[in-house]
Amino acid sequence: MKQDSQTRLIHAPRKAPQAISTIQPPLYRASTIIFNNTDALFNRHWTDDYDYSYGTHGTPTTFTLGDNIAQLEGGLYHLLAPSGLSAINLVNSCFLSQGDEVWVADNIYGPNMEHLRNMEKRYGITVKVYNPIELDTFQPTDKAKLIWLEAAGSVTLEFPDLAGLVKKAQAHNILTALDNTWGAGLAFDAFDFSEEHLSVDMTVHALTKYPSGGGDILMGSVVTRDKTLHHKLFRAHAIQGISVSGDDVAQIQRSLASMQLRYQHQSSSALTLMTWLKQQTEFVQVLHPSDPDSAGHQYWKEICKQGDSAGLVSVIFDSTYVMQDIRNFCDSLKLFKLGFSWGGPVSLVMLYNLKDMRVLEHSHLKDGLLVRFCIGLEYPEDLIQDIQHALEQMKKLKNE
Repeated sequence: MKQDSQTRLIHAPRKAPQAISTIQPPLYRASTIIFNNTDALFNRHWTDDYDYSYGTHGTPTTFTLGDNIAQLEGGLYHLLAPSGLSAINLVNSCFLSQGDEVWVADNIYGPNMEHLRNMEKRYGITVKVYNPIELDTFQPTDKAKLIWLEAAGSVTLEFPDLAGLVKKAQAHNILTALDNTWGAGLAFDAFDFSEEHLSVDMTVHALTKYPSGGGDILMGSVVTRDKTLHHKLFRAHAIQGISVSGDDVAQIQRSLASMQLRYQHQSSSALTLMTWLKQQTEFVQVLHPSDPDSAGHQYWKEICKQGDSAGLVSVIFDSTYVMQDIRNFCDSLKLFKLGFSWGGPVSLVMLYNLKDMRVLEHSHLKDGLLVRFCIGLEYPEDLIQDIQHALEQMKKLKNE
């Protein structure tokens, strides 16, 4: 039967063989997925490991990246989301209902806290805050359903008593969710992080950071070893229509091979900067988990046995420097760019007022304004010179 050229363009009679071996896996872009026959349509189930039924459920491209992230983190099951915050919100919406209690560290990622506070107002959950390095501040009631863990914490980089928190949560049948973006699956195994083989229930990872590595892709993941938890998450994931771009997935998949090298380089550079920063009189405190003077250092040492510590280091300026001084400092930096996020090739800087961010009193933190440095791939001595020049400019402007 002769067909019109338009039909032949859509249903091409000649098709190149699809199976070849390449360094990078093929990229599948799909919303509709074609079933070979009605048996394939009706003999499938959404709980299948690889349910190829619609693009939002997954394609070989998304499943390949998800499998690799799960393997990296020590988990078995995975879900991808459009951003790290989207992955966090998936966990919160899946496991929290009216009347439930959720516990969060006082150094939690700010947008997570904002999301939970919104849920508290609109849906009647209760948000409780604990000090991550003081186990006794975690006092769950029988309504507690979930605890958020961060290792290390956002901005101030305290490393928590992870073992103590997980044990206490397990004793009260509370789910444990770890924001594993800092550790990235490389600093420690969240699903087997102690001699007692302790494990969190699930990890959330902002793939935007180290897995992407380019500062140009947004994505997040949720990983677990528990099939029941995974199925609950997957149903919420499907109902909410959460999906990711195959092109973005392919970009992150391409970057995974260099991830550990980049992580170790940025970790090493952060240590070099930390040593120098501690010698500068403008700072009353330098915050980095590997520093014996930093809160939670002993917990970091116990868990991160290889000595990895990501590429973040924060400083607290002497309280004689006011906000305008810190703004002048940030504006004088040349190599460090003012921007959120981290894990990319370009070093970043961000300034914070902790009084606007913390609920509890923290005796381990000095008074003063905080700046966080996110180390990129530049030569560390060049970064030191950049900071030194900015300090000089800040003091010059202060004295004018």
